[in-house]
Amino acid sequence: MSAQSFIDPGFIGPDAIRTLFSTAMSEMYRTEVPAYQTLVELVCEVNEAVLAADPAERHRLEAAGGLARITEERHGAIRLGTANELSTMRRLFAVMGMQPVGYYDLSEAGVPVHSTAFRPVTDEALSRNPFRVFTSLLRLDLIADAGLRQEAEQVLAARSIFTAGCLALIEKAEAAGGLTEEEATRFVAEALETFRWHSRANVPLELYKRLHDAHRLIADVVSFKGPHINHLTPRTLDIDAVQRMMPEKGIAPKAVVEGPPTRRCPILLRQTSFKALSEPVDFRDGNGWRSGVHTARFGEIEQRGIALTPKGRALYDALLQDSRRLVAPAADGSNAAEYMAALQEVFAPFPDSWEEIRRQQLGYFSYSLTEAGRRNPPAPDADLEALIAAGLVRFDPVVYEDFLPVSAAGIFQSNLGDDAQQDFSASPNQQRFEADLGTPVLNPFDLYAEIERASIDACLSAMSPATA
Repeated sequence: MSAQSFIDPGFIGPDAIRTLFSTAMSEMYRTEVPAYQTLVELVCEVNEAVLAADPAERHRLEAAGGLARITEERHGAIRLGTANELSTMRRLFAVMGMQPVGYYDLSEAGVPVHSTAFRPVTDEALSRNPFRVFTSLLRLDLIADAGLRQEAEQVLAARSIFTAGCLALIEKAEAAGGLTEEEATRFVAEALETFRWHSRANVPLELYKRLHDAHRLIADVVSFKGPHINHLTPRTLDIDAVQRMMPEKGIAPKAVVEGPPTRRCPILLRQTSFKALSEPVDFRDGNGWRSGVHTARFGEIEQRGIALTPKGRALYDALLQDSRRLVAPAADGSNAAEYMAALQEVFAPFPDSWEEIRRQQLGYFSYSLTEAGRRNPPAPDADLEALIAAGLVRFDPVVYEDFLPVSAAGIFQSNLGDDAQQDFSASPNQQRFEADLGTPVLNPFDLYAEIERASIDACLSAMSPATA
């Protein structure tokens, strides 16, 4: 029996709260960033074309239970400034059944943050709503100017990014074990305020400029009332088609699609985006306000492939490193064609069929009985490979639910401006991040392995003879 089954009948489940929240977030972002609506419409158009042209893929997604989730699937991203903000955000997402998965050090790519992804972790919860939020914590220790670092700390210490109502409902959910439907509705409304855009900064323009000169992302985190969501990302089945069609919709895409090259069998995660918007902002000026602009929020689209095993991920990382040694992608996109050609060439050794990926144990798969297997269940001690060969068991790729640090940094840099890359030394500090978070992050490989293992157990259980 799932954990969902133990929820008090008076409470609404965390999966339902997550759906309420992700829907409300999407509606808010449509209003704040109209180009986001254009992206959603483009993704729907491309996805429908892919499924119409490939009935076999439609059938595979339907059989694997993955078709219904794609249209509404989203991930968002926020940037936090303090350990207390990160710890409280963990508690907020826990109300929605989202846990911190993975640790990402982006300092090695010139971005002064480290991050995790809050998301549902069970196959059941993911199938209901796979909403995830990539959550970064500013590394103030990477600000070289000690005086500026102290000023930033003081500004962050003085702000409160959560409403009193939100904090009260988090405490209520923790104490009672859940929220009623009415409480959940109020919780979503209160929580949404944390992610809302504010056009008035917390700092004078002079301080903003100094923070901006240290790194644009530092200015984005420190200068505002809260961690406005900086992008909301729909999922496409063909990111190359989206990349080609964005200019037709009046949107200029970034020059390079981040992640692996185009493949018949997608692996991990591919992402593209358009440059961040320059938005009017009022900065403090004595007792009044002074007009200026800020650039932070952008549009992003993703295509998700199979989750790779540690062996598969090691191969991916090595090939990506090799391709970037051949051609390092320029921030301004001037060598995009050369980089994409190198990427395609270097990745040729990575198998491009589900059968071979599975045979070499490079990716995780979910197993289920075919129609023939359900009609004629074989003996419970039958060999899994023999059952697959006999057409009684099928395997489908487990979707990669997480992120790639190099890709995330590439998205950040391309949207912060062509000259934005800074020279920070790689300085991963997962222990410090987890101390600030208040809990260890979960290992994504363990989660994917459990999904695969549970699917095999379910197949074997279905084959077991009924007991009297």
